[in-house]
Amino acid sequence: MHIRSTTTSTSPRTRRTGRRLLTAAAAFAALALGAGTATAAPGWTETGTARVDSLSGSQGLASRADGSLLYRGLASVPLDLRIAGWTHVGDPDIAGGYTFDAYQGGDGAKKKMYAVTAPGGKRTTYEHALDPGELLNNSFATVSPDGQWLVSGEWGTMRRLQVFPAPVLNPSAPAPGANLPQAGQITLDRSVDDIQGCDFTDATHLLCSSDGAAKEVLEVALDRALDGAPVTGRVTSAFAIPQRSICSGTFESEGVDYDAARGTLRVEMVPPSPCLVTTAVISYRRG
Repeated sequence: MHIRSTTTSTSPRTRRTGRRLLTAAAAFAALALGAGTATAAPGWTETGTARVDSLSGSQGLASRADGSLLYRGLASVPLDLRIAGWTHVGDPDIAGGYTFDAYQGGDGAKKKMYAVTAPGGKRTTYEHALDPGELLNNSFATVSPDGQWLVSGEWGTMRRLQVFPAPVLNPSAPAPGANLPQAGQITLDRSVDDIQGCDFTDATHLLCSSDGAAKEVLEVALDRALDGAPVTGRVTSAFAIPQRSICSGTFESEGVDYDAARGTLRVEMVPPSPCLVTTAVISYRRG
């Protein structure tokens, strides 16, 4: 959900989601989602559903070492970054105690930005000038299990995921202020639609939430672990994300997180207006 609170011109999708959320938040802040249970396709079993305020948690989530969760939403963009033109934050990740956030600007942006927050709270930003044919969208950030590679993605129908040397953690990454270059991309064996977030389950597998027509979690199997050179990824459907609410209309799948230490997968689903003020966080375990 690329929600923005700014006077910068925005895409129809951005205006739609932002208007729906902010209007509903004012009028229906106490309205809750409907309940229900479901089981994912073989391989992942649903274990429960939590709920989070959409203004602070609908864009994505990441698990900390202690098992607590970090959320991102429209209200998560720090004022100084918003003033600088970074009006949207995507699905985050945490690696080695560092928090990685993906930021994007308005429709005329020529760069995207990654913010890395150290365990002590110091935030450092790294900008990437758009390469030819690259979209400005910056939907998520996830770091490979070895801490060396940052993966992110654009919006729309795509046959790739982008790979960068992970700032701070990868010695080949440039210092702040220098352009963060792309490394070898992940080329997918089929098109994917509207990827909102991805997270590694191991060195050669990612799970990604798609806001395409199927509203599903996809698995991407890499032909080898990331090493900075181009790799290929085979895409399969893991399961459809449940769409449950007392409100009817269009749902929007959002961030995804895999807590490797506890074997817990979580994926977010934003319900239709006016229920969209609360985002469902659905948990799964393999098997």
